[in-house]
Amino acid sequence: MQRRDAGFQSVREWDNANFLHPWEGMETLGQNDRTFTESGEGIYVTTETGRRLIDGPGGMWCVQLGYGNAEIADAMARQAREMAYFSPFNNASSVSARLAHEIAQRSPGDLNHVFFTTGGSTAVDSALRFVHFRNNVLGRPEKKIVISRHKAYHGSTYLAASVSGKERDKSWLDQAPGLAHFLPDVNPYRRPAGMSIDAFLDEKVADLENAIRAIGADKVAAFIAEPILASGGVIVPPKGYHRRCLEVCRKHDVLYISDEVVTGFGRLGHWFASEEVFDIVPDIITCAKGMTSGYVPMGACIISDRLIADVAGGNAKGATFSNGYTYSGHPVSAAAALKTIEIIEREGILEHVRKVTPLFQERMHAMRSLPIVGDTRGMGLVGCIECVTETAGTDPLATDRALGALIDTRCQELGLILRPIINMCVFSPPLVISESEIEQMFDIMEQGIRLAADDFAREGAA
Repeated sequence: MQRRDAGFQSVREWDNANFLHPWEGMETLGQNDRTFTESGEGIYVTTETGRRLIDGPGGMWCVQLGYGNAEIADAMARQAREMAYFSPFNNASSVSARLAHEIAQRSPGDLNHVFFTTGGSTAVDSALRFVHFRNNVLGRPEKKIVISRHKAYHGSTYLAASVSGKERDKSWLDQAPGLAHFLPDVNPYRRPAGMSIDAFLDEKVADLENAIRAIGADKVAAFIAEPILASGGVIVPPKGYHRRCLEVCRKHDVLYISDEVVTGFGRLGHWFASEEVFDIVPDIITCAKGMTSGYVPMGACIISDRLIADVAGGNAKGATFSNGYTYSGHPVSAAAALKTIEIIEREGILEHVRKVTPLFQERMHAMRSLPIVGDTRGMGLVGCIECVTETAGTDPLATDRALGALIDTRCQELGLILRPIINMCVFSPPLVISESEIEQMFDIMEQGIRLAADDFAREGAA
């Protein structure tokens, strides 16, 4: 492993000069002092200086089985030696066919057709393109609008970004005109003072039905929803929300897309959260991230038999679903996914997640006793601690960012990586995390938040 020395400083300079990172702040381009994670084992990563840190976000919600899993690495190597690539446009491969079958076996209802993609964004893009394709074949070219939510995140490719509702992600980028209609925030923490959860739930369901009626059911193609709005701040809608929204969609012939890019493959203790946790069988599920445990890129769009039947065989009208990727069903990715599925089942990882979830959630919610913590929320092994300040100053957003940065810095000094989203501490550790490691993670988090609160108070006074 390279350590920070004269040689590594060159690497840092290359990173700043040549690697344009996702969500790059252009004002500080070329001036960043990023942490380099150079190796990993279990829930820990090791930095360029040799420091060992708990990976609180689990990479980017994805390293389900932790770092350094030799079985996954060996499966990838074997597949690369045997058959590194095949053209999914012209040929098939047994490893990819087997993976499609294994996913279909674990998907709810009649979601049996698996379209492989390169990640979550392209999975959402493919789902939207299929929805539009189906309506074109059915002779309904005007039925194209997709309803989403503010704070929802569905990806950064053009169509996926167009149905994402995180307002600051759209400030400087274009989106597909007329494609999406956004409903108000579904975060119970933001409900009006004095409003009950039941009343808030009724209002959120009414948002959807009112929008369909106002736009016209003949023009609304689909409603896309994350079971938990992950990048929006781990927003958990009120109980029964998804079931009631599905009923509204069925009533108005609107398809329901469940974006399980984050929640799929064990994050909530089940292969998919849609049916097992939220009691719905959607028309389409998108997934990615945890399906290969983050070891190699891959995603999928899983489509119901009913939808496929509408555009196949005698109903096809000569149409071709001309959507695809050079790396759809890539055999090395498929091998990593198959090995991930095998390990999850053999090691009882889903059961483990359900076992340790109560401790994880209990420790997280205990943070509400800290003076600057406004809300804690989550399910399974995903959570968010939202911190607040009494005085926002002249620039509330800048104040929130400063607070989040202080917490991030303090926690990393103590041995924990977080994912700061403005003033929110978001975390989704590897699913293999033990109870003692959960205790360690939250001990650090509590200390880091306390120290950051003291820092913030001193800086505010200054």
